[in-house]
Amino acid sequence: MNKLTEIKVAILTENGFEQIELTFPKAALEREGFTVHVISPEGGNIKAWNFTDWGIDVKVDVVLKDANPADYNALVLPGGVLNPDILRQNELAVSFVKEFLQSGKPVAAICHGPQILIETGLLKGKTMTSYPAIKTDLRNAGANWVDDEVVHFENLITSRTPDDLNAFNDELIQTLSVED
Repeated sequence: MNKLTEIKVAILTENGFEQIELTFPKAALEREGFTVHVISPEGGNIKAWNFTDWGIDVKVDVVLKDANPADYNALVLPGGVLNPDILRQNELAVSFVKEFLQSGKPVAAICHGPQILIETGLLKGKTMTSYPAIKTDLRNAGANWVDDEVVHFENLITSRTPDDLNAFNDELIQTLSVED
């Protein structure tokens, strides 16, 4: 049995996630043998945003109210403009993310995904990147924003845009592959 299948990754998302920022990391993680669950406040399917229009539907594996951060080894937060803006207004979602940050488990966020991290109040002194449009928000939250393809600081892995997905995936997979 592949030991990596024992490593479970949560992808927390909502309608309006950027399609490639969920599907590409999910496929890369599954190819390596990790178990990946899409978690969202509502069950059924959620709708992707695909650059300029609505994209595919993605099946929700676990409804957020039934998800326990203790059951997962890492958290992925895809971007898109709509998805993080909706999630950051959901107290249960913010609590879920905050628990991951406090646990020291890897939290990987791309593009606008770090917006929900701001709501946790735990970014002071952390070095990270994101889509440039939210750099001021991150700086106002106390983060040190840098313009790099991928930034791994403590348990945070962040990237800027879909163009950075290969580096983002590589850093996440490398980090999880050495987890015990």
